[in-house]
Amino acid sequence: MIRTFAAAMYGDITVVHDPAVGTNHISPQPLPAGRVSLDDRQVAAWSLVDLALLALLALEFPLSMCWSPIVRCNLACPQCLDDKSVRESTAAERLTLARHIAASGILGVDISGGEPLLLRDLPDLALTIRRQGTSVVSCTTNGWHLARRAEEIAGAVDAIRVSLDGATEDTHDTWRGPNSYQRAITGIHAAVDEGLLVQLQMVLMQSNKHEAQQLVDLAAQLGAGGVTFLQMLPIGDGAALAAGQMLTDEQAQAVVEPLTVPDGVRVRLRTRQSAGGFTVLRADGYAWRNTLGATGISAFVPVTGPADLRLPTSRSDS
Repeated sequence: MIRTFAAAMYGDITVVHDPAVGTNHISPQPLPAGRVSLDDRQVAAWSLVDLALLALLALEFPLSMCWSPIVRCNLACPQCLDDKSVRESTAAERLTLARHIAASGILGVDISGGEPLLLRDLPDLALTIRRQGTSVVSCTTNGWHLARRAEEIAGAVDAIRVSLDGATEDTHDTWRGPNSYQRAITGIHAAVDEGLLVQLQMVLMQSNKHEAQQLVDLAAQLGAGGVTFLQMLPIGDGAALAAGQMLTDEQAQAVVEPLTVPDGVRVRLRTRQSAGGFTVLRADGYAWRNTLGATGISAFVPVTGPADLRLPTSRSDS
């Protein structure tokens, strides 16, 4: 499949960001800077940017980041890592922050929350970032409102990441509440019908790891491009569940590595190790980065211009 990625040159190294999977790859040949159309199978075969290379690149800005412009959510997931006491920016402030992100030249921006599909201005925010021509934009959602907004956002984002806490209705709804699974599945169908690239995401826990293979098979059935398994972070509400639900990175790898992956589906495990140093811009306009091991936060600064996204870090989500 030919789809949109973001590319940039760092010295003599060309890095390409995948907005669906959230990975950064090394291109074997130079590419034009900015948004580029590439074969996703070709990109998947390229080497990933590793932590040693990140240190050598001496990046001015992170390769990718998460922006959570909303705190509100229609669900109340007990493993949520968001700080719900944070003030939400106004619509005008959100637009200003989107312009700062666009001007920074960061390759990949994932708009999350809270629940970003509750924002009426979500398409405008995504397009503001994309208009600079250097970034690709994804959106992470619980899928509840995806069916009614799929057509509207299809031209604004480059990929949709839908969170599922299990491959079955019983497992997912145990965590997210009644009807949340069916609403998410309906939304995925609508997004695929609109031509949106969909990536399923599941926070790996002791209670759902047995459904990992089913989720990969479900992605193929739904027409999704792949599955990202996220290691649980002991932050926010999720800290209370960590002792009983959190897997070590080694345990998570033992779950993911044996999976049978259907043709056309990409599977990624984001370990806590690789999440160390990842940059987050939260709803009140303050940016921070994960500490090593992603067990806390550091470099907490207000973003008043593009330069404030230059958080000191030798690591990024690769």
